[in-house]
Amino acid sequence: AEHPKPLDPAAGEEDAIAIGRDLRIAAADQAEQILRPNRGSKGTLAGCDGGATGALRHGANVASDAEAEALVGPVPQPRRFNRNDSMSDPPSTTAATEGLRLGIDLGGTKIEAALLRREGSIAWRQRVPTPQGDYRGTIEAMSALVDRADNEAGVRLPLGLAFPGSISPRTGKQRNSNSVCLNGQPILADLEAAIGRPVRAENDANCFALSEASDGAAVGRSTVFGVILGTGVGGGVVVEGRVVRGRNGIAGEWGHTALPRRGEAHLSEPARRCYCGNTDCLEQWIAGPAVEREHRSRTGRDWRLPEIAAAADAGDPEATAALDRLVDRIARGLASVCDIFDPDAIVLGGGLGNLEVLYRRLPEALSREVFSDSFDTEILKPAHGDSSGVRGAAWLWP
Repeated sequence: AEHPKPLDPAAGEEDAIAIGRDLRIAAADQAEQILRPNRGSKGTLAGCDGGATGALRHGANVASDAEAEALVGPVPQPRRFNRNDSMSDPPSTTAATEGLRLGIDLGGTKIEAALLRREGSIAWRQRVPTPQGDYRGTIEAMSALVDRADNEAGVRLPLGLAFPGSISPRTGKQRNSNSVCLNGQPILADLEAAIGRPVRAENDANCFALSEASDGAAVGRSTVFGVILGTGVGGGVVVEGRVVRGRNGIAGEWGHTALPRRGEAHLSEPARRCYCGNTDCLEQWIAGPAVEREHRSRTGRDWRLPEIAAAADAGDPEATAALDRLVDRIARGLASVCDIFDPDAIVLGGGLGNLEVLYRRLPEALSREVFSDSFDTEILKPAHGDSSGVRGAAWLWP
């Protein structure tokens, strides 16, 4: 994948990087300044002032602002990240030699930070629990991880962030997150203010897909759909090594499409209301918690998904039926994706991506659902496991 030009602390006006609305510069004489957009230059990261459409735009995904505008709308006026600010600290010998990148993956149950070397190996990694329902605590937890990464790297690095949901082009605030305490919050501006440096951010499924397409299970494939099957359901689209975000920033969000032909197999099941306001979203049928709730309601067994899978392997009929339903529903959902996008490869991430039954049975189940007389799209297990999110976040920087 082509990555944007590195951030040069000594760069002039044409290379100024926008870091978002209301970033508070530590020194009084380092006031924010409004610059013209750096049109046509790879590596432009537009600020999140006003509409904030450009806050997530980065050169690894789009070759120019004109291309970006075609995807997500006009580029706002960027803000300068002052070259005399903390990012101007000279890199340490270790960081310069290893070409370190810093990423954070903000998940529903854990926050993971990692330093990624130039060739893709992880130099340092740490995980902490996600403060449940606590937006301010989440910002503070990420800030603390960045401080620890700084100590490990010996230099302050810009941050790549993978997070659930997306930033609204209209408000510049978080939306569509199943970690609902994040919704409606100016997460980029708050995090940049807390750590005093620019942040490039992407939906966690986009980061997962980018990681696996860049140097993971799907390397060399032109079109990749990265699937998150965990506490929520999401997806990311990568074409020729670049994330496709879409005009409204929602490309790949198959988890909030309705379960196809729901009535055929679930006539006795009531509609399932989703936190997004719709009913019968795929997330309410194939996410891990949904599978566990349904199994509990049918059997009275309060089992986690690994226990259900183990029981199915041992021949338990009710556990087997639960996995049969899961495979059927995932196949129906992915068939819609394949009919529209027809990717070279699908990579299954999240906790359910560890279920071997999916790799054995999904290809055949999908072949019955897609609008084609043949189906040879690869269904792949992620090469980097549940670290693909943080790796993809780190790849957002050159």
